[in-house]
Amino acid sequence: MISLTIADAVAEIVLDAPQKLNSLDEQALQDLAQAYDDAAAAAARGEVRALLLRGEGRAFCAGRDIGGVTPENDDAQAYLGGLVQPLLKKMSAFPAPTFAAAQGACLGVGLGLLLATDVVYVAENAKFGSPFAKLGATLDSGGHWYFTERLGMHRTLDLIYTAELMSGAEAVAQGLFSRAMPADELLETTRVIMARVAAGATGAFNASKELVAHLRDQRLGLWEAMEEENAEQARLCKSEDYAEGFRAFQEKRTPVFKG
Repeated sequence: MISLTIADAVAEIVLDAPQKLNSLDEQALQDLAQAYDDAAAAAARGEVRALLLRGEGRAFCAGRDIGGVTPENDDAQAYLGGLVQPLLKKMSAFPAPTFAAAQGACLGVGLGLLLATDVVYVAENAKFGSPFAKLGATLDSGGHWYFTERLGMHRTLDLIYTAELMSGAEAVAQGLFSRAMPADELLETTRVIMARVAAGATGAFNASKELVAHLRDQRLGLWEAMEEENAEQARLCKSEDYAEGFRAFQEKRTPVFKG
């Protein structure tokens, strides 16, 4: 159910099981991890400079595939800690800008896939929240941290207790994701933006990606963060892309980046 294609320096990974809303079992998670490994290897060869994750059909990903799960024998720790969390770390560390285009249900592990992606564009009809109250389970895949960080304690627990879902438009308005747009415009708009990013200075983008992750994880203050920015800028100024960017500006032409 996982496919990977590479064209024009963009890797596109597709969750392709629309009949089950792209829900993920253990094998699908392993296949998804392999797709990211393959795309990262292509990035190391200079063949990939941006990555898109999307779901086929009317949902992005409805979460874990529990169709064949026997509650008495379920090992949630093995699924979440052994498969999901390592995958999300791998996705977060991908060596180029990553984008997701998400429509319909984006729940559980599906939400986690979005949290591990750099930029998330959502359809206005996308659905986010914590439907697990009906299962006797709880929000997972980083959802507690992300919702509390962005929405605060009261709104987070409101979503968990009531199992009510937010639309894509509501989620963007509340600061959860980047942009919301009509579902029929989502994929084309995302691809257009990604083509521009894939032609950009990947090394500089990766520096910002690492800085943002460090700010998030270490809770740096302004002056500490500024010192890290200064160090990254000093490192980048020795790169070919930095020199090309300045030359192109001075020569009034479009830069051709190679990083």
